[in-house]
Amino acid sequence: METKVSLRVQQAAFKSDLIESVGWSRGKDSYVFSIELRRKGFSFEPKIRANPFELTIDLKPAEEPKETAAPIQAAVGTGTPAGSTALPPAVQPTGAQETRKFRTIVIDPGHGGLETGAKGKFGVLEKDITLAISLKLKDIIEKNLAFRVFLTRDKDTDVSLENRSALANNHKADLFISVHTNGSMRKNARGSETYFLSLNATDEESRRLAYMENTSGLLEGQIERENQDDVKLILWDLAQSAYLKQSSRLAENIQAGLNELLGTRDRGVKQAPFKVLTGVACPAVLVETAFISNPEEEKELGSEEFQNTVAQAIYLSLVEYFKSYS
Repeated sequence: METKVSLRVQQAAFKSDLIESVGWSRGKDSYVFSIELRRKGFSFEPKIRANPFELTIDLKPAEEPKETAAPIQAAVGTGTPAGSTALPPAVQPTGAQETRKFRTIVIDPGHGGLETGAKGKFGVLEKDITLAISLKLKDIIEKNLAFRVFLTRDKDTDVSLENRSALANNHKADLFISVHTNGSMRKNARGSETYFLSLNATDEESRRLAYMENTSGLLEGQIERENQDDVKLILWDLAQSAYLKQSSRLAENIQAGLNELLGTRDRGVKQAPFKVLTGVACPAVLVETAFISNPEEEKELGSEEFQNTVAQAIYLSLVEYFKSYS
């Protein structure tokens, strides 16, 4: 008989010359435990005890400090039969990296498939606009920068929020940009805004927007009450917390670019607990390009010219962001 096991992580503050941060996330059939290191040269040895379960990872630094390494990740299966001595998958490093440079960008067209997202008065669907803008942004970046660019979806398909962040991590993304259109009960609401992750929303409107984005998927399962603490841990204990400053700077750059080229109302940079940003192991932002619920902005969102301008604005913002790290 199979049993579902639960995992609680209790993390105390610590200082280490080798470890930068520690975090974990919960997948469908496993837990992923991440250790981000400060240096590239290291060795490690995992030790696993099956019953009761215990995972020990011995880390040893090289003789001389080197560049920051990619996180170590351990997948802990939740479907192991009770009393079994079967071990979870071995701990593996995600690959030693060279000197940190921006190489891979993952663009996330919000919604898709049965999850249409917001719908405008004239029938324009958020899922169609986000895909159109994302495809244009991908094209601009690949033509002008020596970067790899991946989309979490390149057609009208369903992709779960968890899989979107997983795709970013699987591609070892250096940046993650989730593209959306905004919606409001107030028809006169207008403008662009850019978000980065926070457990506490900037304001009530941001909190409601995050709630709608997090629960709008028709295929998304409900978060069990007993897992609420897990979600809070993921929000701050996972690798995203290590990229808070970079995410904030990226959001500020993108918002400035949108303000300059779009000519829409500046709604500023905000923070909210968007589920799609949790667990992404790189700087990550969510861009609300304009209000599809506003008839005027809905018409603009449906136009090729406006979509191109949005893509251009984000691209130019990325160029400025990269300059700050050059």
